[in-house]
Amino acid sequence: MAGASDKVRFFQEQSVPELQEFARKKIFTKGEIASIARKRSNFEHILNARGSKPQDYAQYAEYEMNLESLRRKRVRRFGVKISNHTGQRRISSILDRATKKFPGDIGLWMQYIALAENSGSNKKVSRLLTDVLRLHPTKPELWIYAATKRGTDIVEARSYMQRGLRLCANSEELWIEYARLEMIHAVKIAGRRRVLGLDVERAAEKSRQNSVDDDEDLITLPAITAEDIMPAQRASDGMEQEALERLSTSPALSGAIPRAIFDAAMKHFKASNELCERFFDVVAEFCEVPCQESILSHIMDTLRTIAPESPGTLIRWIEQPLIGIDVTSPEFPGLFGRSLDRIKKSFETLTPISSAQQTSRPISVLGQQVIAWMQKYQDEDLDADVRKVIRITIRKVESISGRL
Repeated sequence: MAGASDKVRFFQEQSVPELQEFARKKIFTKGEIASIARKRSNFEHILNARGSKPQDYAQYAEYEMNLESLRRKRVRRFGVKISNHTGQRRISSILDRATKKFPGDIGLWMQYIALAENSGSNKKVSRLLTDVLRLHPTKPELWIYAATKRGTDIVEARSYMQRGLRLCANSEELWIEYARLEMIHAVKIAGRRRVLGLDVERAAEKSRQNSVDDDEDLITLPAITAEDIMPAQRASDGMEQEALERLSTSPALSGAIPRAIFDAAMKHFKASNELCERFFDVVAEFCEVPCQESILSHIMDTLRTIAPESPGTLIRWIEQPLIGIDVTSPEFPGLFGRSLDRIKKSFETLTPISSAQQTSRPISVLGQQVIAWMQKYQDEDLDADVRKVIRITIRKVESISGRL
């Protein structure tokens, strides 16, 4: 017990200069300083006694974070100068002790990494990610977290994802998030090209093609920040433009990387149609990427090969022509007609199956999905004729679903 008391006294003595500065600069009152010292003493006794738990460290760190936040507010209000690193060092020390004593507690590691991120210490974040991944290499959520947190460096992010897949190849979520990471990267590249005017001719050509009979959508400016488009301290505009022109034919922008990820996942999971549907949904979120249509077509070809009568396949086949198309665009009515034609073909495909199996479940499921999809457009600013077609189609689908 004497050893525990010595440890408590050691940690308490370390905070004495800080508390003296608080009193000298009147950031806290004498009563508040006494309360802080007492609270820290209580926490240290709990931590250094037998039977301490991870939540004890977490609560101590949370208390110090709240105290640091209050200290910063008062420093700004009183206009005094004081060290801004003492509080951060104390919190970091608590979490460092916690992760050494309970290396298996993921929550403590995440709290420690978040602290390092908030303090802007990238080197420390990298070190902590390395440490936690070395201890827990089979947890896919950690590899995903590491890759997404290093997303500004696509090379490092890919390295995390690929190392994670070598150790957690059976994690569907890891494959999905790898594809999402590459799509986000493609969005940023496309956005930079658009700002530099490198896609003007391509957009004009697409507009001419759409006016004839093509379902390719125009490239719209991604919802990214100015810093994403033109990062600070970048090389000259000429070098930037030259680099982005080369990127236009790179696998990152052509969609080759997401397709390769998808193909590898299908091979590993033996063509799982549920996973295939998830890939389709992820890619469908990125309408700003010029290669989206080709990737979706590639995924849809696979879906229609491995599960052609699945309601999940058919509803995505129906929705595909309108993905990324604005309801006010002149292309919408024609592409909507294409979706209506696919609705008819889908029910014709399922009717013989349902009759043979004496069950209407596939048609019922598809009918519900089609109705839910079409109802989303009822709140949009649509032409009156299109609204009428939607109402008629919904009634027909309800009739087919209820009859079988």
